Amino acid sequence: MKRKKKEILFYIGSVFGCLVAMTVVVVAALFIYDKVKGKQEEAVDVASDNVHISYSQEEVDLMVAEAVASAQDAARMEVSDDILSQIQTELEGGNTVVETLRPLYPNHIVVVSNGQFHFVPIRDDLKKHSLLQENIQVLESGEMQYVQNGEVISHKGIDVSRYQGNIDWNKVAAAGVEYAFIRVGVRGYGQEGRIALDEMFEANVQGATAAGIKVGVYFFSQAVTEEEALEEANIVLEAIAGYDITYPIVYDVEKTGAKDGRMNQISKEERTKMAQIFIDRIREAGYTPMIYSNMEMWSVLIDMAAFEDVEKWFAYYSSDVYFPYEYAIWQYSDTGRIDGINGDVDLNISFKDW
Repeated sequence: MKRKKKEILFYIGSVFGCLVAMTVVVVAALFIYDKVKGKQEEAVDVASDNVHISYSQEEVDLMVAEAVASAQDAARMEVSDDILSQIQTELEGGNTVVETLRPLYPNHIVVVSNGQFHFVPIRDDLKKHSLLQENIQVLESGEMQYVQNGEVISHKGIDVSRYQGNIDWNKVAAAGVEYAFIRVGVRGYGQEGRIALDEMFEANVQGATAAGIKVGVYFFSQAVTEEEALEEANIVLEAIAGYDITYPIVYDVEKTGAKDGRMNQISKEERTKMAQIFIDRIREAGYTPMIYSNMEMWSVLIDMAAFEDVEKWFAYYSSDVYFPYEYAIWQYSDTGRIDGINGDVDLNISFKDW
């Protein structure tokens, strides 16, 4: 616990130091700009022709030293009181370091990836969602819903695999679940990348459909070549043939915790390409494709701009409306409880129906 606290203080100190340093740089740059501007105006008074201003190295060194000296005290005064107070309040409230940093950078997505903090500028050219924080309701059960004008407009869903065991789908339907995403299979993390079909897939599809629950499916990908991505799409299409699949078919792209995770080793561009190949094949077959991913993947590890016309399923275990971009489904918990399922299950809300 003490070690964790030291690490938190180290991160906060580093960030605060960066804030002070950035402020110093900005103030110093303005100081130098004023001096340069003044010299230009003096030169213009002497002659109306184009003016070329030059400085010796000694003059530049002197300006920088003066600028930094005059900026340091002002920067610390402006940054320290407000920032430190806010940091203290957030940490004392139980927030993590990354949660503490996010309000300080409203124009960025702050996310940790590979042990580093990333400050990703929010892009104006990508579609944003219109969700409002005040419309999020968290029930006593821990379930989440989205309310607009006093009416619940979100749709309650789950996603399941063999890990949920035998499911009583009639009880699940009676619990208000409207749709379920069912895993078709996975590709292994290891070098061979063997594909394994989910042993409960058929029972789950048949049980959910019979109970009147709408069905979508997903495949956990570890494809690292175009051929593998296409193979995964074709396996899904073969598995769902003959079933009434009305919800999207999902490409599940995640970074694995395994050191030898196959997809962990490829580039952002390659990862994006794998998803595009899967999606194109699903769309070609007449189904609605979708990508499932979390904030780290969307912000850092895949090119979100390549999927502006693709439905998105966002995994974020919080009720905080933080991620700015458009998504159709929000997976908000992996420890949910639903009657008819023994143990934990992933909970989702959808903002549209299929």
